[in-house]
Amino acid sequence: MNGYSGKILRVNLSERTYRPIATEDYQQWFGGHGIGSAIFFDIMIKERGLDLETIDGFSEQNVITIMTSPLCGSGAPGASARTEIQGIGVHSFPIGWFTRSGLGGRFAAMLKFAGWDGIVLEGAARIPVWLDIRDDKVVIRECQELQLWGMDTFQSQKVIWNFVAGAERIEDWYTPAGARFQTTQVPSVLTIGAAGEHRSRIASIIHDHGYAAGEGGFGGIWGAKNLKAISVIGTGDVHIANPAALLQARLWQKENYQFNLNKEQVAIPANPSDGHWPPPLPGDNWKFPMTKEGSRPKACVGCHSACRARYQSGTANETKCYTTAFYSYSHQDIPIDQQAVIERRAGDLSNLLGINSHELVYGIPYLIKLNRMGVLGAGAEIDCPLDFNTLGSYEFIEQLLKAIAYGDDGSGSPSAFGQALKEGFYRAAETWGRLSGEQNDLETGILSYPHWGVPLHLDPRFQLEWGYGSILSDRDICEHDFDFLHKNPTEAALSPFESPLVTAEQGVKIYTDKMTPYNRLDEPTRMLDYSAQNMYSEHIARLVAWHRHYTRFYKLAMLFCDWQYPDFVNPYAPEKIGSTGEAEPKFINAVIGSELTFEQGIELGRKIFNLDHAIWTLQGRHRDLVHFAGYIYSEPKPDQQGTSGQHLVPCYLDGKWEYQNVNVKDRKIDKNAFEEFKTRFYRLEGWDPDSGYPTLKTLQGLALEDVAAELEKRGKLGKDPS
Repeated sequence: MNGYSGKILRVNLSERTYRPIATEDYQQWFGGHGIGSAIFFDIMIKERGLDLETIDGFSEQNVITIMTSPLCGSGAPGASARTEIQGIGVHSFPIGWFTRSGLGGRFAAMLKFAGWDGIVLEGAARIPVWLDIRDDKVVIRECQELQLWGMDTFQSQKVIWNFVAGAERIEDWYTPAGARFQTTQVPSVLTIGAAGEHRSRIASIIHDHGYAAGEGGFGGIWGAKNLKAISVIGTGDVHIANPAALLQARLWQKENYQFNLNKEQVAIPANPSDGHWPPPLPGDNWKFPMTKEGSRPKACVGCHSACRARYQSGTANETKCYTTAFYSYSHQDIPIDQQAVIERRAGDLSNLLGINSHELVYGIPYLIKLNRMGVLGAGAEIDCPLDFNTLGSYEFIEQLLKAIAYGDDGSGSPSAFGQALKEGFYRAAETWGRLSGEQNDLETGILSYPHWGVPLHLDPRFQLEWGYGSILSDRDICEHDFDFLHKNPTEAALSPFESPLVTAEQGVKIYTDKMTPYNRLDEPTRMLDYSAQNMYSEHIARLVAWHRHYTRFYKLAMLFCDWQYPDFVNPYAPEKIGSTGEAEPKFINAVIGSELTFEQGIELGRKIFNLDHAIWTLQGRHRDLVHFAGYIYSEPKPDQQGTSGQHLVPCYLDGKWEYQNVNVKDRKIDKNAFEEFKTRFYRLEGWDPDSGYPTLKTLQGLALEDVAAELEKRGKLGKDPS
């Protein structure tokens, strides 16, 4: 099996046993999310016959999968390092959907080198344990031996490195106990912090310094299973079907689609005031947050981009995006240069405690607004131990993060405030009575959680494929595939890495030419018409469908990096046309020896998406549940989060394409029109438009007859159109 190790580790934490599953049994799903969904369905539904409507994510019955892909550890650029984690989540609302999270780094490659394509976790340990994997040798160890339970995420990794490798840093070649060969590496470790141990619904799983699987609350689920960490060290390799073809594909990508000094290309600083070169593909920025401190780039295994950094001080190493930006609050008594240091220390603390930083980006402003309204504070209606006069200080964020992680007042004393926040800001708002009655924070938009109790990322009122894709799935999708066509106009003026790098007409054609098979239907470019007149059309339904199918296979099953793929508009390429459509199959086929076409991958993504949708249906999803928070449908209020943004989007108006400056203040989603859009989307996917359930005809067409049989048995099979 080229690209595969050949076996998956199935661990029963309740019984303290493990056994292998043959990867070949699931090879039709290729890898990652596809295999994870299939294994979850087989164990939970076909093997155990469980009623998913009765199972909470914290339940011992919940099965968690941790999967790689055949490209992991292969050297395929931007596809060698990601890990996909799945199971019933505890974050979303009103149902903890079967969901996913993921991270980069080196865990996936190391797991493959140890001879495993993935891990399946079932049951719950009686006392805290950790999993010690050294090639074929697997040991479930008690945390008490190393006092791991109670350690922060950085400390626990270091202790495990020392225990397994005998050192906390690379020195000489050595042979780990139980391993077959020598290595210079320390183990790769996934671990949880205090938030996970205390079963917070917004707890992350942390790897190395700054890699985090945040969405879904999987850190809290591990805490419920009494699982502190998984350590793996491998001394094997990944067999490539055609190494020469893989190398040729890398050189082809480099020659045609990446910055090349030999071609005298103009390199654009990642930030105009930063002065650092961008990585090889557009859209990345390893120098984030901006700082003058000495640093060097840091990459996931096998990646050419190095979008992370290691800093001279060691603070905020390998962190990026929300983790470095969630605490950007000035304080009059703190110098500006020290404020940047505080922000980065806050990012480190969120990783040490294992807290999902995305939740904090909108959760902290929510608390500030409630405080300014006089609703939240010491002795107020919502009694709060925080002193908002110190907002911007490290002491403020330290107390808040500890309150979230431990469920107390942030200093060790019992607190109803901390207990509420441990459940996430959405459920905290419900506990405080803020989601009902005249003052409903989801109706006013004070609480900017547009779908499934998850915070805003990109506003569904302007970036339609993001918002619609999220509400039709299970979580904020966090897939940046169309960002090139949706940019803030002030950013667009700063850098050719921002729109308009191409004209609106050029851009939509470059994109839609690659969006097979839907680009063979009428007016294909209208799939990227974001005008108000087109928001609920069949064209946008096709956009959302293509996006769900592309990402389900290429990003989540084959684990191509979200920052690298798809490569649509590329400033270094001939006529600025990127490599997507050709690049992905080149790397896949070179590694596993297949003859997969790009469109076959899209169809496999449709199959995976339909399996996921069947699982959500078994959990109780009906089309009546699929709706946004109230503020998305209403006239925007001045105090709503996210309403100040202006965005350039391509629009087809009066027979021509142009970028329109869309201000979210001027937009809302029409509730009735969105219901009509849902009907169009369900019909396009082949689902029952009345219920949203998958139909027999659709599932049979995807070779999912066993899924159809289980849905029919439970009265959840949709009606085929007459």
